[in-house]
Amino acid sequence: MNSLYKYAVAFMLGLSVLATSCSLDVDPRQSIDADGALNTPDALEASINSVYARLRAESTYGRDLFAMADALADVGRTTNNSGRLIGENNNNPNAHFTAAFWQNSYFAINEANLILDQLTRGVDGASAAQLTRWEGEVKFLRALWYFNLVKVYAYMPTAIYQPGVTDEGGVPMPLEGSIASDIAFTRNSPRASIQENYNQIYSDLNDAIALLSSASRAGVQFANAGAAQALLSRVALYRGDWTTARDAATAALGSNVGTVLGGEAYVDGWRASVHPESMFEVRFALELESLGVNVSLQSSYTALLNLSNKNAQGGWGDFIANQRVLDFFGLSQIQIGEPETDNNNWDVTRNNDVRGQLFTTGNTVRNAGRQIESIKFISKTGFTFADNIPVIRKSEMHLNRAEANFHLGNTGEALDELNAFKSLRGLDPVTLSGDDLLEELLNERFKEFVFEGQRFFDLKRYGRDLDKSYLGPTNFVAFDDFRILPPIPQREVDGNVNLNQNRGY
Repeated sequence: MNSLYKYAVAFMLGLSVLATSCSLDVDPRQSIDADGALNTPDALEASINSVYARLRAESTYGRDLFAMADALADVGRTTNNSGRLIGENNNNPNAHFTAAFWQNSYFAINEANLILDQLTRGVDGASAAQLTRWEGEVKFLRALWYFNLVKVYAYMPTAIYQPGVTDEGGVPMPLEGSIASDIAFTRNSPRASIQENYNQIYSDLNDAIALLSSASRAGVQFANAGAAQALLSRVALYRGDWTTARDAATAALGSNVGTVLGGEAYVDGWRASVHPESMFEVRFALELESLGVNVSLQSSYTALLNLSNKNAQGGWGDFIANQRVLDFFGLSQIQIGEPETDNNNWDVTRNNDVRGQLFTTGNTVRNAGRQIESIKFISKTGFTFADNIPVIRKSEMHLNRAEANFHLGNTGEALDELNAFKSLRGLDPVTLSGDDLLEELLNERFKEFVFEGQRFFDLKRYGRDLDKSYLGPTNFVAFDDFRILPPIPQREVDGNVNLNQNRGY
C-alpha cells in the first residue's frame, strides 16, 4: 500500500479535520466525500482553514521547523532537562525531521489539491471575489508546504551533493487531490527533480500574488499578496535566483503588510501577541490549541512560565544558546539583587545589540539549573505554551535583498542595506567587500534569526559543514555527510516502488 496517500484515504474513511480556533473555525466534519462535500462556501472555507491549522502541529511550525532546525545547526546546545532534542543536536543518524512532518505535510497538500480541484468545478453560491481569494490562499499554502518539504528532504539548488550514482531528487509532487483508495494506492509518485519542485512553488506563488492582490482576508494569519512576495523572495534566495530574490523582497517591503522595527520597538514587538513585523504567522487563538509544557516553543527555549516571576515553574528549557551566540550579544549571567537563591535577582549583561534583550536568565527548577534562555516565545497570547509564530518577518526582506545584491555584483547597495539594518539593531556600520562582506551578511542573518529555525538551511544552501566542535570533538558534520538530509519515512519507501530513499538510510 502506498502510504504517502494513506492520509487521503483516512480522510475519506473518517479522520476529522483538525479543530481550530475562532479565527480559523473548522466545522468538525468527519470526511470529504466524492459527491461534492466542498461545493458550498462554508465547506470550502472550513477546508481551507484546516490547511492553515495543520501548520500549528509540533512536527511543523509548532516546534520542529524552528527548534529542531536550530538544534540540527550550530546555534545552541541541549540542557538534558527533559532529554528532548539531544539526538538532533548531536546529529545522530535518524535524529532529524520525523515521519510526522512528512505525513502532516502531505495530508495538508492533499487537502489543498482537493480544494483546487473543486474550484475548477465551481462552488455553489460563491462570489467571484471568494473564488479568487480561495485560489490565492490555497496556492500560497501549497507553495509553503512544498517549499518546507523540499528544503528539508532535498539539497538546495545552490549546493547539491552528487554521489555520482543516484540522483536523489526533490520530493513527490502530486497536484491533484485523492479521495478514492484506488487512486491513493496506485499513484506511486516518484520524487520530482529539485528544479521541478521549485518551478511549481514559483508558479503557485506567482499565481497567489496576482490573485491575492485583489482579494484577501484581514489578518496576517491568512495568506496575502505581500506574504506571497516575501515567501517568493525566500524561495528564490534558496534557489540562487538572485534577481527574483531581490525584486520580490523589494515588492514585499513596499507592501502594507508588516512593519520593519528597530531599537526598543523591535524588542517590544516580541512581546506583542501578533508580531508587528509579521507578514505571515501561525496563529494560536484558544488555550485548547496550546501544545503544552513538553513540546511547545516556549517550553523548548525557556524554563520560565512568564516574565513577571522567574521563580514560577514553566517549561523545560531544553535548548539554549551556545557560546558563540552568547558572545554575539555580550550575554553572561549577573546577580542584580539579594538573596542569590531568588531567580528574580538574576539577569544577563548585554552589549549594544538590542537583540540581546531577547535573552534572560531562567530558573533553577530543572535539572540543568539556571541558564541563559531565549524569550522570543513566552506567553505572548495571554496563555502559556501557545505563542503565535511569525513564519515570515518583514525585516528578513532587507537581508534577502542585501544578499541578492551581493551576488548580483551590486556590492555597494548590499553594504548600504546591511549597515542600515545594523543601525536598526543598535550596531555600528562596517566597511567590507568580497568574501568578508558575504560572511558578514550571513552572520547578520545568524544573529537575526537565532531560535527561528533559519540557520540550518542557510548553512545547507551554501554547502557549509556543521562545525559543532563546541559540543565535543566528534560533533562535526561535513556537508557531504548523509546526515545533512533526513530519512524519508521508511513506510513511505516500502509502500512506493518509485520512491528512492535518501542515501545512508
